[in-house]
Amino acid sequence: MQSRAVTVGEYLKSLPNDRREAVSAIRRVIKQNLPKGYGEGMQYGMLGYFVPHSVYPAGYHCDPKQPLPFVSVASQKNHMAIYMMCIYGMQEHRDWFVKAWEATGKKLDMGKGCVRFKKIEDVPLEVVGEAIARVPVEELVAFYEANRPASAKGSAKKVTKKAASKKAVTKKAAAKKVVKKTSKKAALGKKASGR
Repeated sequence: MQSRAVTVGEYLKSLPNDRREAVSAIRRVIKQNLPKGYGEGMQYGMLGYFVPHSVYPAGYHCDPKQPLPFVSVASQKNHMAIYMMCIYGMQEHRDWFVKAWEATGKKLDMGKGCVRFKKIEDVPLEVVGEAIARVPVEELVAFYEANRPASAKGSAKKVTKKAASKKAVTKKAAAKKVVKKTSKKAALGKKASGR
């Protein structure tokens, strides 16, 4: 169930009280443990934590306009869910996560990359926090680069080349302006001296 909320605040306000409290608790834990470099905002109609385009310009291969997702939190029709890229494909993190969750004695309702729950008491928040803290931006980007579909690898190079060429064009334009200004001043100087 995707929300049409544009901001995190709007999203939280749109939830029923019990769900707002649960999602807010998850959000607090994520923000307290989120490694430096990740951003927060709305992504795919959910609360999203992601690698911003300023850090990883290629974005997400499914939609390069979207930053690379790391964690999302959503209130779905019959449950709430935490979607974590680090347990979706990073086997070492997944194994650790399952073992740590089960050690708490709480039931784990897990899909490939999501954990579903009905109430906040079902979630060992310390395990979620540690799962978030374990994956710095550099590690997620390296994992993604090594495992994304081959078709997306070319598009990332294009985005990076495009960004580099934009910088080069901007530098050239700035250099031309300097040359133009210098030439104009020199011409004015010749006129003023009567040459």
